[in-house]
Amino acid sequence: MSFFGFGKLAGIGKQKQSGAPSPLAAKNQPPLFLRKDFALAHLVKGSFKGVVQQPKYADLNEWLAINTFEFFNLTNMFYGVITDFCTISECPCMSAGPNTEYTWTDTQRKTIKLAAPQYIDYVLSQIQTTLDEERVFPTKIGASFPKDIRATLCVIYRHLFRILAHIYWSHYVELLNLKIEGHVNSLFAHFISFVKEFDLLERKDMAPMADLIAFYEQQGIIVA
Repeated sequence: MSFFGFGKLAGIGKQKQSGAPSPLAAKNQPPLFLRKDFALAHLVKGSFKGVVQQPKYADLNEWLAINTFEFFNLTNMFYGVITDFCTISECPCMSAGPNTEYTWTDTQRKTIKLAAPQYIDYVLSQIQTTLDEERVFPTKIGASFPKDIRATLCVIYRHLFRILAHIYWSHYVELLNLKIEGHVNSLFAHFISFVKEFDLLERKDMAPMADLIAFYEQQGIIVA
């Protein structure tokens, strides 16, 4: 996924730049990421269908695994860019819009509410541990993926989606100020195209971003 142009992100700091609408101006209005001029900012033109399709001679699990590593690294990277803005005081709960709040289940199976940066830190750490586990994602020649690999992948993609949804709903102004909305829009459209292609998320899981997904489907960026 070299189209993301990593070099352009080097040196991005906490300073704000002019050009993005004020959050106050957007009050009682649809979220900024649904504005057509912002939503259509992309690094890749056209549909992501051809990008996500399994290559003819590639093993399915290998293709899923490779892309999972890429989506994890990119989501982690872009969250890292705005992490200075995602604080316990600014994001006291892990949310994706006014109607969606996520909770964390601890090792005792107890459901607890966490601030967004705490929740995301737990999620990213958990995913990294899973990706590093040889039994789940084998690296040795001839080793097989476990039979429950799809269930594991679905959990990973569900958590990655929540991070992306939180970025959109809570930090899109920062993306605009940093002029990286095209990067994140491209990542999101690629991500959704992939999970739809391989049925890795249920429709209810994607509900917080349903309007943007529908818009991208209408534009032919994501195949319905």
